[in-house]
Amino acid sequence: NAFFQKGTVAIALRLIPQKVKQLKELSLPPILETFTRRKQGFFLVVGPVGQGKSTTLASMIDLVNHERAENIITIEDPVEYVFTPDRSIISQREVRFDTADFHVALRACFREDVDIILIGEMRDFETIHSALTLAETGHLVLATLHTFDTTHAISRIVDIFPPHHQHQIRVQLSMVLLGVLSQQLVPNKDCTRRVLIYELMRVTHSIQNMIRENDLPQIRTAIQTGKHLGMHTMNQCLAESVKKDIITVEEA
Repeated sequence: NAFFQKGTVAIALRLIPQKVKQLKELSLPPILETFTRRKQGFFLVVGPVGQGKSTTLASMIDLVNHERAENIITIEDPVEYVFTPDRSIISQREVRFDTADFHVALRACFREDVDIILIGEMRDFETIHSALTLAETGHLVLATLHTFDTTHAISRIVDIFPPHHQHQIRVQLSMVLLGVLSQQLVPNKDCTRRVLIYELMRVTHSIQNMIRENDLPQIRTAIQTGKHLGMHTMNQCLAESVKKDIITVEEA
């Protein structure tokens, strides 16, 4: 990102590796592989800016790319990781260069015989509405959202719709949502690298009912007690990292 300051040019740069790392290399939970093998649905990666959300989604897309033949379209602003097609066809569309905006690109997906769609960032009503519809019509949609945790991701999606549509959206979301991964990168004990701390919600039948009924506090309880299903809270992950002497108590 280039910008002017005090009459001169400044630039902010991010280093993007050429090689997409595997889930294991990123210390991501193996259960993410099961989400990539679903034929349809909606999976979200959430968290603050610069916490590795794009890297996580790139790893999930690359896993599909090496495992099976799918038609994959990514819509990004800008394109970050560049994929080398293996078993899948991968088309990478950049906002303002290959398409006017996210919404226009998503609407075109209905006519592009696509199996999996990656949305670099869901920013507005039109994009979220199109993503839900695509997930409902037989596509696997992977997307990022700027929210703090898993339950706030649900309320953020619902609240962007007009009040008289929110119940319908909760029902729709409960049917298509597969899971939500919330992640942060925390400095390790000697500050030589950043460690992944995450929260994972896997949508079960009981969580579907909680989404429909807008019972978000109960979802938090379900995540805390759902470790046998692969679920994990941020606090549980922090506690485990401290116990393994990876991060300090103060950082946690």
